[in-house]
Amino acid sequence: MTDVKVKRPFFIVNPKAYIYGEEVLNLALVTDELAKENEIDCLFTAQLVDIPVIVERTSHLIVTAQHMDPLVPGRGMGHVLPEALKAAGVKAVVLNHAEDPYTLSNLDKTIKRAKKVELLTIVCADTVEQCKAVAQLGPDMMICEPTSLIGTGNTSDDDYIRETNQAIRSVNPDILIMQAAGVSTGDDVYRVLMGGADGTGGTSGIINASDRRAKLIEMIGALKRVQEEEIR
Repeated sequence: MTDVKVKRPFFIVNPKAYIYGEEVLNLALVTDELAKENEIDCLFTAQLVDIPVIVERTSHLIVTAQHMDPLVPGRGMGHVLPEALKAAGVKAVVLNHAEDPYTLSNLDKTIKRAKKVELLTIVCADTVEQCKAVAQLGPDMMICEPTSLIGTGNTSDDDYIRETNQAIRSVNPDILIMQAAGVSTGDDVYRVLMGGADGTGGTSGIINASDRRAKLIEMIGALKRVQEEEIR
């Protein structure tokens, strides 16, 4: 079992393959600063080759791989070894994103391998039915996203958020749930968290912003507002 404990509400910055090298490091440094300043848990994904320097230069991020395979040390040319991620300082891994889908069998194997090397598993699902099926596999966290909304700037409607949250919690109430499709503003963050999600985050809304720091401040500020309202 992973020793990483994520407290809600939390945030994920997921640059995918839009940026890399110095550009993604700069974004990680800004995110790290804001995570510390706001005392929130923040996951940050990156290309595999960029992960070591991000781990070295940050101290308040849950550095997250965007892919992993279920192989064991030995043969596996071109695949991503769980032990290598762990050794590089990775704390979590995103699995089954719409841009990198897994079969259910492969997903099951990969979740088990991640658990064995103590990596936090963040598994994506689309429909209510998929959310129920994935929840049965026991990931630590899930991202509920209608594939049709990814990158569009349009968020999931209230019914989808409610139904997928309920579907997952009916199977395993310990799974942390992210609702993140199209989330790109502070208002989006506030709405999905108040709708019952444990966390949220973004990709294109952050990457395409004219001022990425200002966008993160806006979105994380909305998350803090929810946190403070829950405390009251």
